[in-house]
Amino acid sequence: MNLGASPAERAEIDSARALWLTAAGACELRHEPLEPPLPGQALVRTLFSGISRGTENLVFSGRVPVSEFERMRAPHMAGEFPFPVKYGYSLVGKVETGSAPMARQFVFCLYPHQDLCAIDESELLVLPDGLPPERAILAANMETALNIVWDANVQPGDRVAIFGAGVVGTLVAHLTSRICGTEAVLIDPNPARRALAEHLSLDFSTGTTMAGEFDVLVNASGSAEALAQAIGLAGQEARIVEASWHGNEPVSIPLGGAFHARRLTLASSQVGSVSPNRRVRWSPARRLAKSLDLLLDDRLDALISGETPFSEIESAYPAILANPDTLCHRIHY
Repeated sequence: MNLGASPAERAEIDSARALWLTAAGACELRHEPLEPPLPGQALVRTLFSGISRGTENLVFSGRVPVSEFERMRAPHMAGEFPFPVKYGYSLVGKVETGSAPMARQFVFCLYPHQDLCAIDESELLVLPDGLPPERAILAANMETALNIVWDANVQPGDRVAIFGAGVVGTLVAHLTSRICGTEAVLIDPNPARRALAEHLSLDFSTGTTMAGEFDVLVNASGSAEALAQAIGLAGQEARIVEASWHGNEPVSIPLGGAFHARRLTLASSQVGSVSPNRRVRWSPARRLAKSLDLLLDDRLDALISGETPFSEIESAYPAILANPDTLCHRIHY
């Protein structure tokens, strides 16, 4: 604590503003006390945070199942499900006070939407050279996409179908398309997403004329209909990965027809655990660091579909989540 600071400066350091989800469809900015950093901690002033529409919309609408209350807790979440909760997990800031290696560095951390935070330095990842802080808010989404690709066990030469041209689905297609010899197609019923796919040099389809058999199919759309279509397009002994989280909504899975005759595998993917294919050697920290490296592509800026000042987020947040055109929405502080 800088005891020589003015009263106004001390008040700014002694408190933080955070976005709280207070009831289904309601939120507010709250002032809350901020303790000085402990030894081993850094004081981080937020520059940007990212709204992950899929998960945050489920939380905001109160659709987290009671059975998942503990598993759905994000790092540094405050409150209890269903409400009120302080939620979010993609924050980029600058270290104001910390150890010599961390001081003044631009960092990423898994933290809710808040303008100032004291956090263990072990939880901070310094941004790699060349990665703008504005784009680094995609790190949590890239980490999810990387884990999905590992769970899907995509191999060179595979035909891969990815359903859902949201942020995660598009990143899965982006990563998959860079594996030697793969034929990846991004599928979304919204024809406007074709421009995004073409910007990233990805093959695109609205899914209405899909044919052929795929080796790997990933559903990142949140749609039960897309999952059914994936099962229908799966080749013999193909692998289908359900990467959507449907909250408390029941989902019907068509297990009749050729599902058993084709000996299909239906697997889940969830970023809370490192894929079993990598778990022996990869920690969550190593996975997240690699995700930052994978963002060193200027074209990925297209996945950020809008920006709102933090001071206006209380009124803007519901509309951001309700808009189906929202990809990753950036909050600037």
